[in-house]
Amino acid sequence: MPGLTPGRRYQPPFMPFKRQPFKKRALAAFELAVKGPLFGCRMCGNCLLQETALICPMECPKGLRNGPCGGSTPEKCYVDESRPCIWYKIYERSFKLGREALLLEVLPPLDWSKTGTDAWSDVFEQAGKVGIKNIVTGLTSGEGGAVTRTLDSVFKPVRQPDWWQGDAEYHAPKYTAPVSELERRLKAGEFVVAAEVTPPLSINTDKLKQNIKLLKPHVAALNFTDGSSAVPRLSSWACSQIALELGADPIMQITGRDHTRVSLQSSVMGASALGVRNVLCLTGDSMVLGPGPQGRMDIVDIDSIQMLWILRRMRDEGKYLDGREIKNPPQYFLGAAASPFASNMKFQALREQKKVNAGAQFFQTNVVFDANALDGWLNEIAKRDILDKVYIMIGVTPLKSYKTAAYMDRKIPGVFVPKHILNRMETAKEKGNEQEEGLQIALELVEKIKTKQGVSGIHIMAVGWEEIVPRIVKEAGLCNRLGSNADNRKSGQLDELVPGQVTPMTSF
Repeated sequence: MPGLTPGRRYQPPFMPFKRQPFKKRALAAFELAVKGPLFGCRMCGNCLLQETALICPMECPKGLRNGPCGGSTPEKCYVDESRPCIWYKIYERSFKLGREALLLEVLPPLDWSKTGTDAWSDVFEQAGKVGIKNIVTGLTSGEGGAVTRTLDSVFKPVRQPDWWQGDAEYHAPKYTAPVSELERRLKAGEFVVAAEVTPPLSINTDKLKQNIKLLKPHVAALNFTDGSSAVPRLSSWACSQIALELGADPIMQITGRDHTRVSLQSSVMGASALGVRNVLCLTGDSMVLGPGPQGRMDIVDIDSIQMLWILRRMRDEGKYLDGREIKNPPQYFLGAAASPFASNMKFQALREQKKVNAGAQFFQTNVVFDANALDGWLNEIAKRDILDKVYIMIGVTPLKSYKTAAYMDRKIPGVFVPKHILNRMETAKEKGNEQEEGLQIALELVEKIKTKQGVSGIHIMAVGWEEIVPRIVKEAGLCNRLGSNADNRKSGQLDELVPGQVTPMTSF
Protein backbone atom coordinates (compact mmCIF):
# COMPACT_ATOMS: atom_id res chain seq x y z
CA MET A 1 0.00 0.00 0.00
CA PRO A 2 1.44 3.43 -0.92
CA GLY A 3 2.79 5.31 2.07
CA LEU A 4 0.60 8.45 2.25
CA THR A 5 -2.70 7.17 0.88
CA PRO A 6 -5.39 5.11 2.61
CA GLY A 7 -6.05 3.15 -0.59
CA ARG A 8 -5.55 -0.58 -0.19
CA ARG A 9 -4.85 -1.59 -3.75
CA TYR A 10 -2.16 -0.88 -6.28
CA GLN A 11 -3.48 0.39 -9.61
CA PRO A 12 -1.30 0.54 -12.71
CA PRO A 13 -0.38 3.97 -14.06
CA PHE A 14 -1.80 5.31 -17.30
CA MET A 15 0.29 5.00 -20.44
CA PRO A 16 0.77 7.95 -22.81
CA PHE A 17 -1.25 7.94 -26.01
CA LYS A 18 1.70 8.87 -28.18
CA ARG A 19 5.44 8.52 -28.01
CA GLN A 20 7.12 11.16 -25.87
CA PRO A 21 10.59 12.72 -26.29
CA PHE A 22 13.34 11.14 -24.20
CA LYS A 23 13.47 14.05 -21.72
CA LYS A 24 9.72 13.79 -21.10
CA ARG A 25 9.94 10.00 -20.67
CA ALA A 26 12.82 10.35 -18.23
CA LEU A 27 11.00 12.99 -16.16
CA ALA A 28 7.83 10.88 -16.14
CA ALA A 29 9.77 7.85 -14.95
CA PHE A 30 11.34 9.87 -12.15
CA GLU A 31 7.98 11.36 -11.13
CA LEU A 32 6.40 7.90 -11.01
CA ALA A 33 9.32 6.56 -8.96
CA VAL A 34 8.73 9.31 -6.37
CA LYS A 35 4.94 9.69 -6.34
CA GLY A 36 4.07 6.04 -6.96
CA PRO A 37 5.30 4.66 -3.62
CA LEU A 38 4.08 7.72 -1.70
CA PHE A 39 0.69 8.42 -3.23
CA GLY A 40 -0.20 5.51 -5.48
CA CYS A 41 0.21 7.91 -8.42
CA ARG A 42 -1.45 6.77 -11.66
CA MET A 43 0.29 9.39 -13.84
CA CYS A 44 -2.91 11.12 -14.93
CA GLY A 45 -0.85 14.14 -15.98
CA ASN A 46 -3.42 16.40 -14.29
CA CYS A 47 -2.27 16.22 -10.66
CA LEU A 48 -4.57 17.49 -7.88
CA LEU A 49 -2.74 16.26 -4.78
CA GLN A 50 -2.46 19.73 -3.23
CA GLU A 51 -6.23 20.22 -3.39
CA THR A 52 -7.15 16.75 -2.15
CA ALA A 53 -5.11 16.52 1.05
CA LEU A 54 -2.34 14.51 -0.63
CA ILE A 55 -4.70 11.63 -1.41
CA CYS A 56 -4.91 10.90 -5.12
CA PRO A 57 -8.56 11.08 -6.33
CA MET A 58 -7.68 8.84 -9.27
CA GLU A 59 -7.84 5.93 -6.84
CA CYS A 60 -11.64 6.33 -7.02
CA PRO A 61 -12.90 3.48 -9.27
CA LYS A 62 -15.18 5.94 -11.05
CA GLY A 63 -12.31 8.37 -11.57
CA LEU A 64 -14.27 11.19 -9.89
CA ARG A 65 -12.29 14.41 -9.50
CA ASN A 66 -14.76 16.67 -7.68
CA GLY A 67 -15.91 14.70 -4.68
CA PRO A 68 -17.74 11.51 -3.71
CA CYS A 69 -20.68 9.95 -5.47
CA GLY A 70 -24.06 9.46 -3.79
CA GLY A 71 -22.95 6.06 -2.53
CA SER A 72 -20.09 7.36 -0.38
CA THR A 73 -19.61 5.54 2.90
CA PRO A 74 -16.88 5.46 5.58
CA GLU A 75 -16.69 1.68 5.43
CA LYS A 76 -15.98 0.83 1.79
CA CYS A 77 -16.38 1.75 -1.85
CA TYR A 78 -19.60 0.27 -3.22
CA VAL A 79 -17.98 -0.26 -6.63
CA ASP A 80 -14.95 -2.11 -5.26
CA GLU A 81 -15.50 -3.34 -1.73
CA SER A 82 -11.83 -4.24 -1.34
CA ARG A 83 -10.92 -0.59 -0.85
CA PRO A 84 -12.29 2.36 1.13
CA CYS A 85 -14.22 5.22 -0.48
CA ILE A 86 -11.23 7.33 -1.39
CA TRP A 87 -13.26 10.56 -1.47
CA TYR A 88 -14.57 9.93 2.03
CA LYS A 89 -10.94 9.70 3.12
CA ILE A 90 -10.08 12.91 1.25
CA TYR A 91 -12.92 14.76 2.97
CA GLU A 92 -12.05 13.27 6.35
CA ARG A 93 -8.40 14.34 6.13
CA SER A 94 -9.24 17.75 4.65
CA PHE A 95 -11.68 18.60 7.45
CA LYS A 96 -9.19 17.36 10.04
CA LEU A 97 -6.46 19.61 8.62
CA GLY A 98 -8.78 22.59 8.13
CA ARG A 99 -8.33 22.45 4.35
CA GLU A 100 -11.92 21.68 3.39
CA ALA A 101 -12.34 25.05 1.62
CA LEU A 102 -9.97 23.78 -1.09
CA LEU A 103 -12.49 21.09 -1.98
CA LEU A 104 -14.98 23.70 -3.23
CA GLU A 105 -12.96 24.55 -6.31
CA VAL A 106 -14.61 23.05 -9.41
CA LEU A 107 -11.88 20.94 -11.00
CA PRO A 108 -11.70 20.08 -14.70
CA PRO A 109 -12.02 16.66 -16.29
CA LEU A 110 -8.89 14.93 -17.46
CA ASP A 111 -7.07 16.31 -20.46
CA TRP A 112 -6.39 12.89 -21.94
CA SER A 113 -3.57 14.20 -24.10
CA LYS A 114 -1.60 14.47 -20.85
CA THR A 115 -2.37 11.08 -19.28
CA GLY A 116 0.68 8.90 -18.86
CA THR A 117 2.98 11.93 -18.95
CA ASP A 118 4.58 13.90 -16.15
CA ALA A 119 2.77 16.75 -14.37
CA TRP A 120 5.97 18.39 -13.16
CA SER A 121 7.02 19.96 -16.47
CA ASP A 122 3.86 22.10 -16.53
CA VAL A 123 4.63 23.25 -12.99
CA PHE A 124 8.24 24.07 -13.88
CA GLU A 125 7.10 26.01 -16.96
CA GLN A 126 4.59 28.05 -14.94
CA ALA A 127 7.19 28.67 -12.23
CA GLY A 128 9.44 30.09 -14.92
CA LYS A 129 6.70 32.47 -16.00
CA VAL A 130 6.16 33.66 -12.42
CA GLY A 131 9.90 34.00 -11.84
CA ILE A 132 12.05 32.19 -9.28
CA LYS A 133 12.87 35.46 -7.53
CA ASN A 134 9.18 36.29 -7.13
CA ILE A 135 8.44 32.80 -5.83
CA VAL A 136 11.23 32.92 -3.24
CA THR A 137 10.18 36.41 -2.15
CA GLY A 138 6.55 35.36 -1.79
CA LEU A 139 7.37 32.26 0.20
CA THR A 140 9.72 34.05 2.60
CA SER A 141 8.18 37.52 3.00
CA GLY A 142 6.17 36.64 6.08
CA GLU A 143 3.18 38.68 4.87
CA GLY A 144 -0.26 37.29 5.59
CA GLY A 145 -1.51 35.13 2.72
CA ALA A 146 1.71 35.59 0.72
CA VAL A 147 2.52 31.87 0.69
CA THR A 148 -0.95 30.93 -0.53
CA ARG A 149 -0.89 33.59 -3.24
CA THR A 150 2.54 32.52 -4.40
CA LEU A 151 1.64 28.84 -4.58
CA ASP A 152 -1.59 29.67 -6.40
CA SER A 153 0.34 31.71 -8.95
CA VAL A 154 2.27 28.55 -9.81
CA PHE A 155 -0.25 25.73 -9.38
CA LYS A 156 -3.64 27.27 -10.21
CA PRO A 157 -2.94 27.99 -13.90
CA VAL A 158 -1.78 24.37 -14.22
CA ARG A 159 -4.87 22.80 -12.65
CA GLN A 160 -7.29 25.39 -14.12
CA PRO A 161 -6.49 25.68 -17.84
CA ASP A 162 -8.01 28.43 -19.96
CA TRP A 163 -10.63 26.07 -21.40
CA TRP A 164 -12.03 25.40 -17.91
CA GLN A 165 -11.45 28.35 -15.53
CA GLY A 166 -13.03 26.65 -12.53
CA ASP A 167 -13.32 28.38 -9.17
CA ALA A 168 -15.00 28.09 -5.77
CA GLU A 169 -17.53 30.91 -6.26
CA TYR A 170 -21.30 30.89 -6.72
CA HIS A 171 -22.46 31.77 -10.23
CA ALA A 172 -26.05 33.03 -10.34
CA PRO A 173 -28.08 32.28 -13.48
CA LYS A 174 -27.90 35.11 -16.03
CA TYR A 175 -31.59 35.04 -16.84
CA THR A 176 -34.66 35.98 -14.81
CA ALA A 177 -37.87 34.73 -16.47
CA PRO A 178 -38.58 31.03 -15.72
CA VAL A 179 -37.78 28.74 -18.64
CA SER A 180 -39.98 25.82 -17.52
CA GLU A 181 -43.23 25.18 -15.71
CA LEU A 182 -41.29 23.58 -12.86
CA GLU A 183 -39.13 26.66 -12.42
CA ARG A 184 -42.17 28.94 -12.62
CA ARG A 185 -43.96 27.07 -9.84
CA LEU A 186 -40.91 26.95 -7.62
CA LYS A 187 -40.29 30.69 -8.03
CA ALA A 188 -43.96 31.32 -7.23
CA GLY A 189 -43.44 29.64 -3.85
CA GLU A 190 -45.48 26.54 -4.58
CA PHE A 191 -44.65 23.35 -2.68
CA VAL A 192 -44.18 21.32 -5.84
CA VAL A 193 -44.54 17.65 -6.61
CA ALA A 194 -42.45 15.86 -9.21
CA ALA A 195 -42.86 12.19 -10.02
CA GLU A 196 -40.64 9.65 -11.69
CA VAL A 197 -41.95 7.59 -14.58
CA THR A 198 -40.04 4.42 -15.36
CA PRO A 199 -39.04 4.28 -19.05
CA PRO A 200 -40.12 1.12 -20.90
CA LEU A 201 -37.80 -1.77 -21.70
CA SER A 202 -38.95 -1.82 -25.32
CA ILE A 203 -40.08 0.65 -27.99
CA ASN A 204 -43.72 0.12 -27.03
CA THR A 205 -44.68 3.44 -25.43
CA ASP A 206 -48.35 2.75 -24.69
CA LYS A 207 -47.81 2.28 -20.95
CA LEU A 208 -45.43 5.25 -20.84
CA LYS A 209 -48.02 7.54 -22.43
CA GLN A 210 -50.70 6.18 -20.13
CA ASN A 211 -48.59 7.01 -17.07
CA ILE A 212 -47.77 10.48 -18.35
CA LYS A 213 -51.46 11.24 -18.91
CA LEU A 214 -52.32 9.80 -15.49
CA LEU A 215 -49.76 11.86 -13.57
CA LYS A 216 -49.74 15.11 -15.53
CA PRO A 217 -52.69 16.72 -13.67
CA HIS A 218 -51.18 15.94 -10.26
CA VAL A 219 -47.54 17.01 -10.59
CA ALA A 220 -45.44 19.95 -11.72
CA ALA A 221 -42.94 17.84 -13.66
CA LEU A 222 -42.13 14.26 -14.62
CA ASN A 223 -38.68 12.67 -14.30
CA PHE A 224 -37.37 10.12 -16.75
CA THR A 225 -34.33 8.13 -15.66
CA ASP A 226 -31.23 7.64 -17.77
CA GLY A 227 -30.22 4.00 -17.42
CA SER A 228 -30.94 3.81 -13.67
CA SER A 229 -28.98 1.03 -11.93
CA ALA A 230 -26.99 0.68 -15.19
CA VAL A 231 -29.96 -1.06 -16.87
CA PRO A 232 -30.71 0.06 -20.45
CA ARG A 233 -34.24 1.31 -21.15
CA LEU A 234 -35.85 3.78 -23.53
CA SER A 235 -33.76 6.93 -23.30
CA SER A 236 -34.65 9.83 -21.04
CA TRP A 237 -34.27 12.06 -24.09
CA ALA A 238 -37.00 10.19 -26.01
CA CYS A 239 -39.32 9.95 -22.98
CA SER A 240 -38.98 13.70 -22.41
CA GLN A 241 -39.96 14.42 -26.00
CA ILE A 242 -43.05 12.19 -25.68
CA ALA A 243 -43.98 14.02 -22.44
CA LEU A 244 -43.75 17.37 -24.22
CA GLU A 245 -46.06 16.12 -26.95
CA LEU A 246 -48.58 15.16 -24.25
CA GLY A 247 -48.38 18.56 -22.55
CA ALA A 248 -46.27 17.58 -19.53
CA ASP A 249 -43.13 19.31 -18.26
CA PRO A 250 -40.29 16.73 -18.36
CA ILE A 251 -37.12 16.55 -16.29
CA MET A 252 -34.53 14.90 -18.50
CA GLN A 253 -31.98 13.00 -16.46
CA ILE A 254 -28.54 12.64 -18.01
CA THR A 255 -25.63 10.66 -16.58
CA GLY A 256 -21.91 11.14 -16.87
CA ARG A 257 -21.52 7.36 -16.92
CA ASP A 258 -22.97 7.11 -20.42
CA HIS A 259 -21.82 10.41 -21.91
CA THR A 260 -18.53 11.92 -22.92
CA ARG A 261 -18.02 15.67 -22.78
CA VAL A 262 -18.87 15.80 -26.50
CA SER A 263 -22.11 13.82 -26.34
CA LEU A 264 -23.23 15.75 -23.24
CA GLN A 265 -23.09 19.07 -25.06
CA SER A 266 -24.67 17.69 -28.23
CA SER A 267 -27.49 15.88 -26.40
CA VAL A 268 -28.47 18.86 -24.27
CA MET A 269 -28.35 21.23 -27.25
CA GLY A 270 -30.68 18.88 -29.12
CA ALA A 271 -33.03 18.48 -26.18
CA SER A 272 -33.20 22.26 -25.65
CA ALA A 273 -33.96 22.80 -29.34
CA LEU A 274 -36.93 20.45 -29.00
CA GLY A 275 -38.27 22.22 -25.90
CA VAL A 276 -36.87 20.21 -22.98
CA ARG A 277 -36.22 22.80 -20.28
CA ASN A 278 -35.35 20.81 -17.12
CA VAL A 279 -32.07 18.88 -17.01
CA LEU A 280 -30.95 16.79 -14.03
CA CYS A 281 -27.21 16.09 -14.04
CA LEU A 282 -26.07 12.81 -12.48
CA THR A 283 -22.75 11.02 -12.34
CA GLY A 284 -24.69 7.75 -12.68
CA ASP A 285 -24.80 4.37 -10.99
CA SER A 286 -21.74 2.24 -11.52
CA MET A 287 -21.87 -0.59 -14.04
CA VAL A 288 -21.32 -2.91 -11.07
CA LEU A 289 -25.04 -2.53 -10.27
CA GLY A 290 -26.17 -3.55 -13.73
CA PRO A 291 -26.55 -6.90 -15.47
CA GLY A 292 -23.58 -8.55 -17.11
CA PRO A 293 -21.55 -8.40 -19.16
CA GLN A 294 -20.37 -5.31 -17.31
CA GLY A 295 -18.98 -2.33 -19.14
CA ARG A 296 -15.94 -0.33 -18.17
CA MET A 297 -16.05 0.71 -14.52
CA ASP A 298 -12.72 2.40 -13.89
CA ILE A 299 -13.31 5.88 -15.24
CA VAL A 300 -16.07 8.45 -15.79
CA ASP A 301 -15.20 11.06 -18.42
CA ILE A 302 -17.18 13.79 -16.63
CA ASP A 303 -18.82 13.85 -13.21
CA SER A 304 -22.05 15.62 -12.30
CA ILE A 305 -20.29 18.77 -11.08
CA GLN A 306 -18.32 19.06 -14.30
CA MET A 307 -21.57 18.51 -16.23
CA LEU A 308 -23.21 21.39 -14.36
CA TRP A 309 -20.21 23.65 -14.99
CA ILE A 310 -20.17 22.90 -18.72
CA LEU A 311 -23.93 23.32 -19.17
CA ARG A 312 -24.12 26.51 -17.10
CA ARG A 313 -21.41 28.12 -19.20
CA MET A 314 -23.11 27.01 -22.41
CA ARG A 315 -26.36 28.65 -21.28
CA ASP A 316 -25.09 31.79 -19.52
CA GLU A 317 -21.86 32.51 -21.39
CA GLY A 318 -22.77 31.04 -24.78
CA LYS A 319 -19.62 28.95 -24.98
CA TYR A 320 -18.85 25.33 -25.72
CA LEU A 321 -16.21 23.62 -23.59
CA ASP A 322 -13.63 24.17 -26.32
CA GLY A 323 -14.30 27.92 -26.29
CA ARG A 324 -16.38 28.20 -29.46
CA GLU A 325 -19.23 30.70 -29.21
CA ILE A 326 -22.86 29.59 -29.42
CA LYS A 327 -24.88 32.07 -31.47
CA ASN A 328 -28.20 30.91 -29.98
CA PRO A 329 -27.43 29.38 -26.56
CA PRO A 330 -29.67 26.66 -25.09
CA GLN A 331 -32.18 27.35 -22.33
CA TYR A 332 -32.70 25.08 -19.36
CA PHE A 333 -33.28 24.84 -15.60
CA LEU A 334 -30.36 22.87 -14.12
CA GLY A 335 -30.76 20.29 -11.39
CA ALA A 336 -28.62 17.79 -9.51
CA ALA A 337 -29.01 14.95 -7.06
CA ALA A 338 -28.39 15.24 -3.32
CA SER A 339 -27.86 12.39 -0.91
CA PRO A 340 -28.46 13.52 2.70
CA PHE A 341 -27.62 10.25 4.43
CA ALA A 342 -24.94 8.74 2.19
CA SER A 343 -22.05 10.01 4.28
CA ASN A 344 -21.15 12.43 7.06
CA MET A 345 -23.64 15.29 6.68
CA LYS A 346 -20.88 17.91 6.80
CA PHE A 347 -19.24 16.21 3.85
CA GLN A 348 -22.51 15.97 1.94
CA ALA A 349 -23.33 19.65 2.55
CA LEU A 350 -19.97 20.72 1.14
CA ARG A 351 -20.62 18.52 -1.88
CA GLU A 352 -24.05 20.13 -2.32
CA GLN A 353 -22.54 23.63 -2.08
CA LYS A 354 -20.06 22.74 -4.78
CA LYS A 355 -22.91 21.65 -7.05
CA VAL A 356 -24.77 24.91 -6.42
CA ASN A 357 -21.63 26.90 -7.16
CA ALA A 358 -21.19 24.94 -10.39
CA GLY A 359 -24.73 25.68 -11.57
CA ALA A 360 -27.36 23.52 -9.80
CA GLN A 361 -30.63 25.44 -9.34
CA PHE A 362 -32.66 22.61 -7.83
CA PHE A 363 -31.95 19.38 -5.97
CA GLN A 364 -33.83 16.14 -6.01
CA THR A 365 -32.61 14.00 -3.14
CA ASN A 366 -32.13 10.30 -2.86
CA VAL A 367 -34.97 8.39 -1.21
CA VAL A 368 -35.55 9.53 2.39
CA PHE A 369 -37.17 7.30 5.02
CA ASP A 370 -36.30 9.35 8.11
CA ALA A 371 -37.80 12.84 7.87
CA ASN A 372 -36.64 13.81 11.36
CA ALA A 373 -33.00 13.17 10.47
CA LEU A 374 -33.31 15.64 7.58
CA ASP A 375 -32.92 18.46 10.10
CA GLY A 376 -29.25 17.70 10.54
CA TRP A 377 -28.58 17.82 6.81
CA LEU A 378 -30.65 20.99 6.33
CA ASN A 379 -28.70 22.61 9.17
CA GLU A 380 -25.43 21.87 7.39
CA ILE A 381 -26.86 23.21 4.13
CA ALA A 382 -27.97 26.39 5.93
CA LYS A 383 -24.49 26.91 7.38
CA ARG A 384 -23.13 26.98 3.84
CA ASP A 385 -25.48 29.81 2.85
CA ILE A 386 -27.04 28.11 -0.14
CA LEU A 387 -30.65 27.62 0.98
CA ASP A 388 -31.70 30.75 -0.89
CA LYS A 389 -29.79 29.67 -4.00
CA VAL A 390 -31.32 26.25 -4.63
CA TYR A 391 -34.75 24.59 -4.48
CA ILE A 392 -34.77 21.29 -2.59
CA MET A 393 -37.16 18.46 -3.41
CA ILE A 394 -37.06 15.48 -1.05
CA GLY A 395 -37.24 11.99 -2.53
CA VAL A 396 -40.06 9.74 -1.31
CA THR A 397 -40.96 6.24 -2.44
CA PRO A 398 -44.02 4.17 -1.51
CA LEU A 399 -42.81 0.70 -0.54
CA LYS A 400 -44.66 -2.17 -2.18
CA SER A 401 -43.19 -4.93 -0.03
CA TYR A 402 -40.86 -5.81 2.82
CA LYS A 403 -38.53 -7.40 0.27
CA THR A 404 -38.22 -4.07 -1.54
CA ALA A 405 -37.48 -2.21 1.69
CA ALA A 406 -34.80 -4.70 2.73
CA TYR A 407 -33.22 -4.64 -0.72
CA MET A 408 -33.04 -0.84 -0.78
CA ASP A 409 -31.47 -0.78 2.66
CA ARG A 410 -28.81 -3.34 1.76
CA LYS A 411 -28.09 -2.70 -1.88
CA ILE A 412 -28.94 0.84 -3.00
CA PRO A 413 -26.01 3.24 -2.43
CA GLY A 414 -26.95 6.27 -0.34
CA VAL A 415 -30.28 4.86 0.90
CA PHE A 416 -30.92 4.13 4.59
CA VAL A 417 -34.13 2.45 5.78
CA PRO A 418 -34.59 2.77 9.57
CA LYS A 419 -35.19 -0.37 11.57
CA HIS A 420 -38.70 0.68 12.61
CA ILE A 421 -39.71 1.02 8.94
CA LEU A 422 -38.35 -2.45 8.19
CA ASN A 423 -40.23 -3.84 11.19
CA ARG A 424 -43.49 -2.24 10.04
CA MET A 425 -43.13 -3.68 6.56
CA GLU A 426 -42.24 -7.10 7.93
CA THR A 427 -45.33 -7.08 10.14
CA ALA A 428 -47.43 -5.95 7.18
CA LYS A 429 -46.07 -8.86 5.17
CA GLU A 430 -47.31 -11.26 7.83
CA LYS A 431 -50.74 -9.57 7.76
CA GLY A 432 -50.88 -9.45 3.95
CA ASN A 433 -51.20 -5.66 3.59
CA GLU A 434 -47.69 -4.60 2.55
CA GLN A 435 -48.75 -2.13 -0.16
CA GLU A 436 -51.18 -0.28 2.07
CA GLU A 437 -48.61 -0.05 4.87
CA GLY A 438 -46.00 1.22 2.41
CA LEU A 439 -48.44 3.89 1.27
CA GLN A 440 -49.16 5.01 4.83
CA ILE A 441 -45.44 5.27 5.56
CA ALA A 442 -45.02 7.47 2.49
CA LEU A 443 -47.93 9.70 3.56
CA GLU A 444 -46.46 10.08 7.06
CA LEU A 445 -43.10 11.06 5.57
CA VAL A 446 -44.69 13.64 3.26
CA GLU A 447 -46.61 15.14 6.19
CA LYS A 448 -43.36 15.68 8.09
CA ILE A 449 -41.42 16.88 5.06
CA LYS A 450 -44.05 19.58 4.34
CA THR A 451 -43.13 21.27 7.64
CA LYS A 452 -39.39 21.52 6.91
CA GLN A 453 -38.14 25.00 6.23
CA GLY A 454 -35.91 25.19 3.19
CA VAL A 455 -37.72 22.32 1.45
CA SER A 456 -39.51 23.27 -1.77
CA GLY A 457 -41.31 20.05 -2.61
CA ILE A 458 -41.16 16.31 -2.93
CA HIS A 459 -40.03 13.96 -5.66
CA ILE A 460 -42.09 10.75 -5.73
CA MET A 461 -40.21 7.72 -7.03
CA ALA A 462 -42.87 5.04 -7.35
CA VAL A 463 -40.56 2.57 -9.18
CA GLY A 464 -43.12 1.04 -11.53
CA TRP A 465 -46.10 1.85 -9.28
CA GLU A 466 -47.07 5.12 -10.96
CA GLU A 467 -50.80 4.60 -10.42
CA ILE A 468 -50.36 5.23 -6.66
CA VAL A 469 -49.00 8.78 -7.17
CA PRO A 470 -52.40 10.56 -7.59
CA ARG A 471 -53.59 9.01 -4.32
CA ILE A 472 -50.45 10.18 -2.49
CA VAL A 473 -50.86 13.72 -3.84
CA LYS A 474 -54.54 13.84 -2.89
CA GLU A 475 -54.33 12.25 0.56
CA ALA A 476 -51.22 14.26 1.47
CA GLY A 477 -53.06 17.50 0.68
CA LEU A 478 -50.52 18.57 -1.94
CA CYS A 479 -52.97 19.94 -4.49
CA ASN A 480 -52.46 23.67 -5.18
CA ARG A 481 -50.32 24.19 -2.08
CA LEU A 482 -49.16 27.70 -3.07
CA GLY A 483 -47.22 30.18 -0.99
CA SER A 484 -46.30 27.78 1.80
CA ASN A 485 -42.62 27.85 0.97
CA ALA A 486 -41.92 31.40 -0.17
CA ASP A 487 -41.45 32.98 3.25
CA ASN A 488 -39.15 30.18 4.39
CA ARG A 489 -36.69 30.89 1.58
CA LYS A 490 -36.22 34.62 2.08
CA SER A 491 -33.55 34.50 4.75
CA GLY A 492 -31.83 31.34 3.54
CA GLN A 493 -31.54 30.20 7.16
CA LEU A 494 -33.17 27.73 9.51
CA ASP A 495 -33.23 29.73 12.71
CA GLU A 496 -35.33 27.31 14.73
CA LEU A 497 -33.02 24.36 14.13
CA VAL A 498 -30.23 23.74 16.57
CA PRO A 499 -26.96 22.58 15.00
CA GLY A 500 -26.16 19.10 16.16
CA GLN A 501 -29.66 18.28 17.36
CA VAL A 502 -29.66 15.36 14.92
CA THR A 503 -26.65 13.08 15.06
CA PRO A 504 -25.10 12.94 11.57
CA MET A 505 -25.48 9.58 9.90
CA THR A 506 -22.29 8.34 8.33
CA SER A 507 -23.52 5.27 6.49
CA PHE A 508 -26.46 4.19 4.40
